[in-house]
Amino acid sequence: MKTRRIGILAMPGVQLLDVAGPVDVFAEANVQSGRAAYEPVVLGPSLRPIRSSSGVVLAPGAAFGAEAGAFDTLLVAGAPRAGIEAPDATAAAWLREAAPRARRYGSICSGAFLLAAAGLLDGRRVTTHWAVAERLAEVFPQVIVEPDALYLRDGPVRTSAGVTSGLDLSLAIVEEDLGGETARRVAAQLVMYFRRPGGQMQFSRRGSAAPAGRSALQELQRYVVAHPGEDHSVVQLAQRAGLSPRHFARLFRSEVGVTPAAWVEAARVEAARQRLETGRAAPKQVAAECGFSDPDHLRRAFQRRFGVTPAVYRRSQLSPIAEMA
Repeated sequence: MKTRRIGILAMPGVQLLDVAGPVDVFAEANVQSGRAAYEPVVLGPSLRPIRSSSGVVLAPGAAFGAEAGAFDTLLVAGAPRAGIEAPDATAAAWLREAAPRARRYGSICSGAFLLAAAGLLDGRRVTTHWAVAERLAEVFPQVIVEPDALYLRDGPVRTSAGVTSGLDLSLAIVEEDLGGETARRVAAQLVMYFRRPGGQMQFSRRGSAAPAGRSALQELQRYVVAHPGEDHSVVQLAQRAGLSPRHFARLFRSEVGVTPAAWVEAARVEAARQRLETGRAAPKQVAAECGFSDPDHLRRAFQRRFGVTPAVYRRSQLSPIAEMA
């Protein structure tokens, strides 16, 4: 029945929702459990106000350091420039000492960079915002980065993907501590998923089917993107490029990094996603327009890429007003 002290480290330029989201989840858990299950504490470099990336100013409840006291859980909030600017050395040094003394520790969004700089993620499976996941893996090769996960648990480490997934992570922590029924009531009160479907790559706007290779291959790839419903077999693509199928397939893989079939499927899935977002076409029609032999083929390819079915993805993109229209 003890109160669990949750420290959320916020550095200047912090993403406001990375702090406010988890704090609200833990505060609502207190309401739904009928007791002071959590004591969220915002930590800063000092007690001076912290300006967030949106301009809103936060008042820390404590400064990190020896006077901050002990924590059941330590979380590091992210910041839009965390993957660009060097991590704060003083904060990293404090985390290196303080985090192992907590029962668990972790990060929200790009807060993983500060934990990694402290050496606290070495050999751990972690996630972060999809846009900086590659950067995290590059700068800290000893960290095992899983870019599609919304949140991950590895031993005492808890990490979450971008921004709103901090709510998902915090809710998972509540479920760990207080059980599924309390966590479900928190989710209902905050009007959020108890468990959000799919991974974070469904939100990624990075063009996985971006043209690559020599100019002739890029021209061919642009044609595929513009005409996803046409026959784009290796034989047809090779004929359009003026090469033998074997030479074309070898050249494409060498310069683009994937097989022609894999690239075409990625382009078709992206075309399907755009149609699902912008129109009211049924998955069967979308499948035909994007070159899939049937809706099942589209569903399997879409789920491999984004972790959700086309039907679920389409529903998630429609506003309540659009659905009532």
